[in-house]
Amino acid sequence: MARAIGIDLGTTNSLVAAVDARNRPHVLPADEGRPLLPSAVHYAMDGAIEVGLSAKRRAPERPVDTILSVKRFMGRGPGDVRPEDRGIYHFDETGSVVKLAVNHGKRAVSPVEVSAEILRVLKRRAAEALGGAPGPCVITVPAYFDDAQRQATKDAGRLAGLDVARLVNEPTAAALAYGLDQRREGVFAVFDLGGGTFDVSVLKLEGGVFEVLSTGGDTHLGGDDFDRAVAATLLERGLTPPVERLTPALLRGASAAAQKIREALSTEEQVEAEVELPGGHVLSARLTRAELEALIQPVLERTTGPCRRALEDARLGGRPVDGVVLVGGATRTPLVRRHVKALFGQEPLTDLDPDTVVALGAAVQADALDKGGRDDVLLLDVIPLSLGVEMMGGVVEKIVLRNSTIPASATQQFTTYADGQTGMVVHVLQGERELARDCRSLARFTLKGIPPLPAGIARVEITYAVDADGILSVSARELETGVEQHVQVKATYGLSEEEVEAMLVESIEHAEEDVTERFLVEWRVEGERIISALETAFQVDGELLTPEERAPIDERIDGLRRAMEGKDYLAVKAWIESLDGASKEFAERRMNKHIGKAMAGHRIEEFAGAAAPLKKGGEL
Repeated sequence: MARAIGIDLGTTNSLVAAVDARNRPHVLPADEGRPLLPSAVHYAMDGAIEVGLSAKRRAPERPVDTILSVKRFMGRGPGDVRPEDRGIYHFDETGSVVKLAVNHGKRAVSPVEVSAEILRVLKRRAAEALGGAPGPCVITVPAYFDDAQRQATKDAGRLAGLDVARLVNEPTAAALAYGLDQRREGVFAVFDLGGGTFDVSVLKLEGGVFEVLSTGGDTHLGGDDFDRAVAATLLERGLTPPVERLTPALLRGASAAAQKIREALSTEEQVEAEVELPGGHVLSARLTRAELEALIQPVLERTTGPCRRALEDARLGGRPVDGVVLVGGATRTPLVRRHVKALFGQEPLTDLDPDTVVALGAAVQADALDKGGRDDVLLLDVIPLSLGVEMMGGVVEKIVLRNSTIPASATQQFTTYADGQTGMVVHVLQGERELARDCRSLARFTLKGIPPLPAGIARVEITYAVDADGILSVSARELETGVEQHVQVKATYGLSEEEVEAMLVESIEHAEEDVTERFLVEWRVEGERIISALETAFQVDGELLTPEERAPIDERIDGLRRAMEGKDYLAVKAWIESLDGASKEFAERRMNKHIGKAMAGHRIEEFAGAAAPLKKGGEL
């Protein structure tokens, strides 16, 4: 039977997890045997698409064609694009949906399409690990994702061929995994600082019921912002030779260097390195932990307001939470942990890996939905932002309040403004502001057929219904005539049903072609790895081969290079196998040489004695 899976579609890395026969969630290998799949997608000029670590490696040389942190663009329009993003990417701004222009503008891809590529790889890796196609899945989203961003995430899952059973808020998934793992009860805060988004949620765990009391956050705040602050300082201090204008390649390279330095300073007090950037530039990267903390402190302070509001909204009456769970790779930074301690008055909990805990919780919820429920899990989530309707004068009447438990439904009655009015425009909004212009527009439709009565006499009933994914449906009905209009809100910046269907049809029509291109890319990557390893080995131990012995190896390297320039992945695979056979004797000689060096001056009994405890009976 197909196994349900949980997916953490992250800004920096994505993961897939499943529940085993003992009801324990575990993360599945997703990229080169590792659980973390970098959320990176590279669009090659020949039409091939790479995803994951191999795509991330392309970023320094092809920054515009390699999309990182696409989650920041989900459900957004051209007006939402920030200046720092324009420094790296090129955008197609001809429509209402934000699109990224790649391959010198010859192709434009939406964030939904980019995310679907990541999800396709996770689906394939899950099938390989589970021995068959996966069943229904749960995809996690930031708690503060609005309706547009949630709908875009569901569209991406559908485009990837996944059966998306539910969207679950990331902090809720983390609490689910933590609560089941530790068997703890009480009120907990989840502080989730990922690569591009920040969430905080307050949950009550009691008797297997996971009830979200409040949530808050910022969908444009995360480790990426730390790295931009560090990169800007590094570029000012030590870029040689200097430049008048920073190119996308320099910005991408500096951000990558900043990330590595930030991560290193989590355990070290100072980092010094000379980083080679594209175009022959060198970045002198010297930074202390104190300097790092001074740079990222202003960014980190932006988490304070949402945390305090979440605690107030939870109505704890001044009582402290029973624990704070950390989620997201950015929470490994010592300053972040000290900041969390100061905010909540206690040391944060670090029992579970902050990178994997969300995926584990998603797998638990997917398993529960697939089985029709579990005795130890009942999830009560909330909507992050109020949902309302625009009134005359541009004010907002809130119909469903933020932090309402979902599924949720609410109804209010409205009346006409003018005599003889026969129609009413229903403008659906999301946000906490009082004026429509300050809230996010989700949909607009017109209810027609209202009787032409004096102003204030007709009665129109508007109902908002939010499903378990946090996605909204709206209906309006005139009570006297019974005329009704209903709409499932399709986000202003989402893809239309026709666009999603067209993409699905296109993916089916080109399925065989796409598979062939993927295999070609994978075998080319493997060929590059083998050639690079052999060339390094020749530099170190080339004397182990006579010219006559090396000649057939060189011939096969040349043959592999020619095959890699072509389109036949089977030819590349065959040359790799041939090269492997031709170089096998060389590999054995290298191994013998280095083992001999390691054993020089020692007796074999010394090595036997050291290894004996690792084997039963003391035998090697």
